[in-house]
Amino acid sequence: MRHGEVANPDGILYGRLPGYHLSELGRKMAERVADHLSSRDITHVCASPLERAQETATPIAKAHGLDLATDERLIEAENVFQGKTFGVGDGALRKPANWKHLVNPFQPSWGEPYVDQVVRMMGALNAAKDAARGHEAVLVSHQLPIWIVRSYVERRRLWHDPRKRQCTLASLTTFTYQGDKIVSVGYTEPARDLVPAHLLAGAKPVKGKGKAFGA
Repeated sequence: MRHGEVANPDGILYGRLPGYHLSELGRKMAERVADHLSSRDITHVCASPLERAQETATPIAKAHGLDLATDERLIEAENVFQGKTFGVGDGALRKPANWKHLVNPFQPSWGEPYVDQVVRMMGALNAAKDAARGHEAVLVSHQLPIWIVRSYVERRRLWHDPRKRQCTLASLTTFTYQGDKIVSVGYTEPARDLVPAHLLAGAKPVKGKGKAFGA
């Protein structure tokens, strides 16, 4: 699961910085997903150590009478622009000091290598699979690591256009295992109606049909 909306009035790239909590809307998203998952056979709930992920996972763990676990491998991707505003129209691309970080979008040169994200996220997935074997687990992480591990499992290239990630706030990306092998991937958006419209630009509603792999 991706965490809910974060209170970020200054619009900075907060990355791994501490002190960024869910907004009131983000808390509603977390509660919505907890209700959506209330009937599921969940026996393990784990989250990134960052506050927004912990706060998103808490109502899910509470609904199932579980202690919330933490896995450092679920943390947000490292980014050299953390703590700054960095977006279209803010002039960041015109600053020579930033150019050295933008030379290789395939790695990417501005942050944690995609391959490293795959390794740690697959480790977290497999640990959760073992912790909840025969049942279901919920992991709360962040958009880029979730999208990267999904791309790896679905055998897509890891470099991509960030605008085309299918991973909205409070969305669920589901990995189904048969034994120790992932056999399908699904995607649902239980809180889609709560997501601000500008964050859904270009995205289409998804009915949750997963991509299957050979067992």
